[in-house]
Amino acid sequence: MADVDGDSRTVVIVVFDDATLLDIAGPAEVFSEANRFGAQYQVKIASLDGRDVTTSIGTRLGVTDRISSFDSADTVMIVGSDDLVGRPIDPALVDAVKSLSGRARRVASVCTGSFVLAKAGLLTGRRATTHWRDVRQFARSFPDIVVEPDALFVRDGNVFTSAGVSSGIDLALALVEMDYGTELVRSVARWLVVYLKRAGGQSQFSVLVETDPPLASPLRPVTDAIATNPAAGHSVKRLAAQASLSPRQLTRLFQSELGTTPARYLQMVRIDAARAALDAGRTVADAAHLAGFGSAQTLRRAFLSSLGITPKAYREGFRGASDS
Repeated sequence: MADVDGDSRTVVIVVFDDATLLDIAGPAEVFSEANRFGAQYQVKIASLDGRDVTTSIGTRLGVTDRISSFDSADTVMIVGSDDLVGRPIDPALVDAVKSLSGRARRVASVCTGSFVLAKAGLLTGRRATTHWRDVRQFARSFPDIVVEPDALFVRDGNVFTSAGVSSGIDLALALVEMDYGTELVRSVARWLVVYLKRAGGQSQFSVLVETDPPLASPLRPVTDAIATNPAAGHSVKRLAAQASLSPRQLTRLFQSELGTTPARYLQMVRIDAARAALDAGRTVADAAHLAGFGSAQTLRRAFLSSLGITPKAYREGFRGASDS
């Protein structure tokens, strides 16, 4: 099968059993809706054998082609799945993706589809990203890739990788903008009721404090106290006394067990608490007070440093409400 006739562009979305449905549907809708405003995309859904697949939510998804049936393509996009992380990836799928990518103008991945691109050697020596939950595993598994953990998507030459799930929509919008310009893609974003360009990185969606110390660790009462009341005056001296440790011992234990300092851990817990308050509809000033930041300005600095977005922008983006 040739690419397409005339000026149209074939977008091949590579799928397989247990692929995340939104990874497929989100970008496909962007490309399809772009045609409403003058773009000329042909969206193809391809599997290894050309058979329909069962998605992550258990529904059957119709497949239009085998991956190997394309002589060329404009864009090849590999979607993600939980099954791609920490498990062997079908070598036949990797080989098929590698082969087709060599006949495409550009190649992209959504979420953990980056693991397929990495296995195919298409990310070697390149910058890339993946879902925030899996960036550490990604970096450990592929040390020859420069992992950018906080990016919504990354471009390195003609290879694009995106973060988790809905960031596939961000990436697809960016690809449409490259092809057809800002005015057209703005119309697409407006029609789909999504942001054309979201502020901040993917850390704004993740929980900053992901791990707890072991149950028997002297740090356990310390982290429990911080989680119970993040706004309290948790000085290093006071926290050390709770753990029956010296401040130096406490700092060393935080570093060895949690990979951070007591001050940084406290700040991450407070940021998560502030986000929860904003998600619940509280004002920025209230969130700052409840989380222990003292002032809205201090909270703003913490958000910008850790999340790359202001509390007001976070609240408006996720609550759809104006700040007060």
